[in-house]
Amino acid sequence: MLTEINFDGIIGPTHNYAGLSRGNIASASNAGDVSQPRAAALQGIEKMRHNIALGLRQGFFMPLDRPDAPWLETLCTSLDTAEPHLRAQAWSASSMWAANAATVSPAPDSGDGKCHLTVANLVTMPHRSHEWPGTLAQLRIAFADPAFAVHGPVPAPFGDEGAANHMRLCSGHGSAGVEIFVYGLSGGRFPARQHIDASKAIARKHKLDPSRTLFIRQSDTAIQGGAFHNDVVAVANEHVLFTHETAFEDREGAHAQIRAAFPDVEIVEVPASAVSLPEAIKSYLFNAQLVSLPDGGMGLVLPTEARETPAVWTWLEAHVAGNGPIRRLLPVDVRQSMANGGGPACLRLRVVADPSTVDPRFLADPAKLDRIADVVAAHWPEAIAPGDLASTALVRDVQRARSALLEALGLAELI
Repeated sequence: MLTEINFDGIIGPTHNYAGLSRGNIASASNAGDVSQPRAAALQGIEKMRHNIALGLRQGFFMPLDRPDAPWLETLCTSLDTAEPHLRAQAWSASSMWAANAATVSPAPDSGDGKCHLTVANLVTMPHRSHEWPGTLAQLRIAFADPAFAVHGPVPAPFGDEGAANHMRLCSGHGSAGVEIFVYGLSGGRFPARQHIDASKAIARKHKLDPSRTLFIRQSDTAIQGGAFHNDVVAVANEHVLFTHETAFEDREGAHAQIRAAFPDVEIVEVPASAVSLPEAIKSYLFNAQLVSLPDGGMGLVLPTEARETPAVWTWLEAHVAGNGPIRRLLPVDVRQSMANGGGPACLRLRVVADPSTVDPRFLADPAKLDRIADVVAAHWPEAIAPGDLASTALVRDVQRARSALLEALGLAELI
């Protein structure tokens, strides 16, 4: 039976605050701070426990091998000799944000009845541009069943940042849906990361019905305000689109296109007069998991920062009281991820599939999460300061930590 499975990226032992993501205000604001990899990973594990307790299916992906010395070698340098900005890019733990791992089209949407996944190339940001080979290796293991088709990346220079710029509307997760690709245009101080030609290539690769596939431009206002991905200003689940007023460049045109393609859509729009764009971005109101609850209705798994932002929480409480489609507000503590620029939605990739077709090593249950937490508690560094990235001893420690996790989960082929 097809169901939605959320695959979270386990936060790796090299989690640090280097401020590498241009256009990501939280990342830039905390550059140079001391990170807490152990606390970060445990917070992510607790979020997965929280979602399992809600009755949701949960999976995970492994941290990539970092620091990436082979990547530095392609730049004719090494961990010992690299300039600080290149060393930091080699250390990046940003694969934790699994929403950027791939774009996923469920089987009911594709012309061949397979669930298609295209790994994101992430070419716009140097620190992420070398993620895709390691991510692709995991996708090919996790989704090796014939029910899936796993594709390599769209070639450069067409930037593709995965599911963070992709939404799907449907009457139920297992029904045919309308897929919405959101792209940006470059030109301001912050780069647009999703190229329309990349989105169109993925739609063709996934064999999508053109009449049920939309390409909508993200607003320049949102991008230049710090909404580096569409999922910072909009999120969809089944028949509901939850969006900020400033999400799309042509708001009225976008809404009309969406309604024409999926007449049953319920657009829940937060006006800028109630929640400003800076408030929405700071709280990551929309970088939340809008989920269908087993007992009916929808819940919003959102960061605790949303509760601490008065305008945001006031609007949310009024929406719930007014009998809107979002029936439960479910705050989770992912402060370490938030400080590095990613909320609850950044940490997960949604895959609609039959769980029996997924490699069980990538599926979570409470006992397996206990095992992961034990490895993290024993091996993840407690803190990493910017100067620590030059430490050869720390390199050995983080590599041993990742190996210990892979061995504990029977995934030694990824070492």
